[in-house]
Amino acid sequence: MNFLTPAEIAAATCNAGKAKCELPITKMIILGILAGAYIGFGANLATKIGSMEMAGTSGGQFLFGAVFSVGLMLVVIAGSELFTGNCLFCCISVANGQATWGGLLKNWVVVFLANFIGSVMLVYIIFYGGFWADSAAATALSAHGIKALAIAKGKLSLSFGEAFFRGICCNWLVCLAVWMAFAAKDVVGKIFAIFFPIMAFVSSGFEHSVANMFFIPMGISIAQKAPDLVAGATKVAADGSTVSLFNMAPDQVTAFFSYGNFISANLIPVTLGNIVGGAIFVGMFYWFVFLKK
Repeated sequence: MNFLTPAEIAAATCNAGKAKCELPITKMIILGILAGAYIGFGANLATKIGSMEMAGTSGGQFLFGAVFSVGLMLVVIAGSELFTGNCLFCCISVANGQATWGGLLKNWVVVFLANFIGSVMLVYIIFYGGFWADSAAATALSAHGIKALAIAKGKLSLSFGEAFFRGICCNWLVCLAVWMAFAAKDVVGKIFAIFFPIMAFVSSGFEHSVANMFFIPMGISIAQKAPDLVAGATKVAADGSTVSLFNMAPDQVTAFFSYGNFISANLIPVTLGNIVGGAIFVGMFYWFVFLKK
């Protein structure tokens, strides 16, 4: 066969998890930074596509999710360490006795922080590329900048419970994408295995902790740089009247779009949900079915 069976995937992911838990910390950091940047590239492309004419339509939402999948393709095929995928790898390997809880915790903490570094690094590279403004003088927000702010605002407006449960659904699908990519023995098969679950999670509006390390800091960077432009951004309503896009005063903009709010309102609940979705609903369930003696 040109693919692995589910039982063979389970064994392969256990071996991969063992190797990940035993990676030297320097390599773990570098590979984690790369994964954060790779997911950021997918997130930025989705933002760009989302800012175009089809935004707000079903076709636009599909394209937003479809192009985001390039991020996980880069992670899996080019090679890097992604926290959300490692929720599966490390957990199933520990459950099977091939890795230790200490190795799991080291991998999760180091990779999570390295993913954050890589994501924010790319945020600032793209931010200083000027895509968020209409010109070098930054006299108005571009469509790209407005979309980035709208994405961040929507994520920061979720309740703790909403963010947590959306995080579960997200990483359930992300880890299934990784699981199926392990089944494929060629690059094309891996691309197709990754594309559909990732398109499904993004188009559904689920929450990915590492993607949010790009989406929300990008909104924060724009808001902190130009709070007056954010507060003054408007759109033309269906009745022809002009309405505010964000309904905030400049001081409200800087208070809302902050790293403190990001961590407490989104990153913590989404990360917890991602752990449940990947480690339990994929890792533990498949370990029990295929590997438990």
